[in-house]
Amino acid sequence: MTDQETIDLRFMERALELAVQAGDAGEVPIGALIAQGDRILSESRNRMEELQDASAHAEILAIRQAGAKLDSWRLDGCTLYASLEPCPMCAGAVLNSRIARVVYAARDRRLGACHTHWAILSQNPIGREIEVLDGILGDQSARLLQSFFKDLREGRRERSQVRRGIDIGRRSRD
Repeated sequence: MTDQETIDLRFMERALELAVQAGDAGEVPIGALIAQGDRILSESRNRMEELQDASAHAEILAIRQAGAKLDSWRLDGCTLYASLEPCPMCAGAVLNSRIARVVYAARDRRLGACHTHWAILSQNPIGREIEVLDGILGDQSARLLQSFFKDLREGRRERSQVRRGIDIGRRSRD
């Protein structure tokens, strides 16, 4: 395993931990972080319900925090790690913030904007090249989301409760 693959795996594990925290708080379980090399600049989880803000996606919040930390909206050379494929809003924020690389776990069959439904990052009109890598711990992320929504549909929990027992996995790649 290369140094970059080790870093990618470590940071995706953290994104999934943040996703579990989101689910524990009654949010759709998605976590994200921004890294510069092997250093985490910011991390967040979905907070839409908590903040009653449609833009409070994990990715958007992490981008805002990283910009504040660097005192710049330009996140050149940074990587976004997300437990789910970014939606169109988040992909647009990636473009605008000049993030160089996006790594995500599971594809989003409803709103995926990197590969699944749109290719906003690779077919953007401004010609910005953004490396996109998917599938790292993708099965674990998909299971976490499936469990969350299954429990919600079956009324086994309120949005404020999350079922435990999702194995994030260690040192595996989907």
